[in-house]
Amino acid sequence: MRPGITERWAPGALPLAELAARTGLALPTAHRLLRTMLELGYVRQLPNRSYALGAGLIGLGDRAKPPLAELARPALARLEAVAGETANLAVLDGDLVAYVAQVPSRHRMRMFTEVGRRVLPHASGVGKAMLATLPEPRVREIVARTGLPEYTPTTLVDPEDFLADLREARRRGFAIDDGEQEVGVRCIAVAIPGANPPAAVSISGPAARMTDAIVRTAVAELTAAARDLGAARDGA
Repeated sequence: MRPGITERWAPGALPLAELAARTGLALPTAHRLLRTMLELGYVRQLPNRSYALGAGLIGLGDRAKPPLAELARPALARLEAVAGETANLAVLDGDLVAYVAQVPSRHRMRMFTEVGRRVLPHASGVGKAMLATLPEPRVREIVARTGLPEYTPTTLVDPEDFLADLREARRRGFAIDDGEQEVGVRCIAVAIPGANPPAAVSISGPAARMTDAIVRTAVAELTAAARDLGAARDGA
C-alpha cells in the first residue's frame, strides 16, 4: 500500500517536491491533495511555500498535536485550580489561533472552547498575546489578510488602535480580551517564551468573576506557567 502524505511527514516543514517524492505521487496529484488538506486546516503553508502539519488534525488524532499540548496539561490544571476559571493553551496556526488544550472551570457557568477550534487572533487574549511577540510588520500583514471583524462593541477594529494595544500587552507582559470576542467574558493571556509556532496560555471566565484581584493572581500564575512551559519545551 502506498504511504499517505501524513504518514510520510517528517517533523517540521517539507516542500511539495519532497512530499511527492516520499509518497510516490505525481507532483500534480500531491499538489491537489495538499490544497484540499490546506482548506481543511490539516496542513498549513509557510511563507517559504513549504508545508507543515496543521492544527486541524487535532480533531482526527494526536499526530499533529504539538508536544506542548501534553506538557501543558499539568500547568493548565494548576491554573484552573488557582483561578477557578477555564485554562487554555493555543498556538498560532498561520493567521489563525488554534486551541490545542484546555482544562475547563468547575463552575456550572463557565467558558468552554472546543479543542481544535480556530479563530481570528485580534479579539482573543491568546491571539493578542501571541501577536505581541511578532515583529510589527508581520502583524500588519496578518491584519491586512484577516481584517479586524467587529464581534462586540469593545472589539478593536482600527489597525492603529489594535497595534497600540499589542504594544501595551508587550510592555506589561500579558494581553487582555475584555469582552472583545464575547460580551461579558474576560480573558488574560501570556505568551510562552521562545515557542515556535507562537503559543500562549490563558485563563478566561465571566467578567463578573474575573475581578481585578483574580486578574492579578492570574497574571502571576500565567507568567510562571508560560516560563516553565518554555523551559520544558526547550528540554523536551
